[in-house]
Amino acid sequence: MIVRVFLGFCIAIMTFAAAEAQEAARNPWKYNVGGGLSFTQGNKDTSTYNASYNVTYSPGPRRTFKSDALLLRGKTNGELSHDRFGLNLREEVRIGEHMFVFGQNQYLRDRFKRIQYLVAPTAGLGLTAVATEATTLTFDAGAGGVWEKNPYVDVRASGALTFSQKLTQAISGSTTLTQSLSGLWKTEDMADAIYQAGIAVTLGINARVQFKIEALDTYNTKPTGTMIRKNDVSTVFAIVIKN
Repeated sequence: MIVRVFLGFCIAIMTFAAAEAQEAARNPWKYNVGGGLSFTQGNKDTSTYNASYNVTYSPGPRRTFKSDALLLRGKTNGELSHDRFGLNLREEVRIGEHMFVFGQNQYLRDRFKRIQYLVAPTAGLGLTAVATEATTLTFDAGAGGVWEKNPYVDVRASGALTFSQKLTQAISGSTTLTQSLSGLWKTEDMADAIYQAGIAVTLGINARVQFKIEALDTYNTKPTGTMIRKNDVSTVFAIVIKN
């Protein structure tokens, strides 16, 4: 009798542990938060601080929600010299092995490009060209609208077209290379566009802490002001904590 009770207890413990392991393995949430220093060349040459997050929620095999944000802010000689914040919200639904549809909303505020806010909700179609354990490569294109507010003028509204490409490549068990390219065109004037390109290397310090080096290039083809440079390049150094 005692042996049966003991065996039953062991089986119950093993079943509970297996269930816990299975639940941990299918945890739908993945996130990381980071912060550090960056150096910017463009409209202002300055040292800044940065803060960022990246969240992915996958409640099932077909649906994925993604959100990321980056804040760059700094002062030179006691005066604010860099102030930029970008936020993206995105929902993807897979419609095949390689195809997916998406809806997203992009937000941008850049004080020194005279963008008080830019909001661009769009939707479209994407392609997962490569999906292996080491490599992921995606492309997507969409359409929607864009609203931009600049100082001393009314909000400018237009249709919008978007394109983006992203590559994630595992170089080793602790090192990952990420490259991205995106464009936003206003249909009222296709020559009025914002391009963003980035490349980053993430080095694992331990299972939860990483060191990230990232170069970001933002190019505005028609900035609102003759004294504003079209191109800003930021180099970001950050410590990232992930789940």
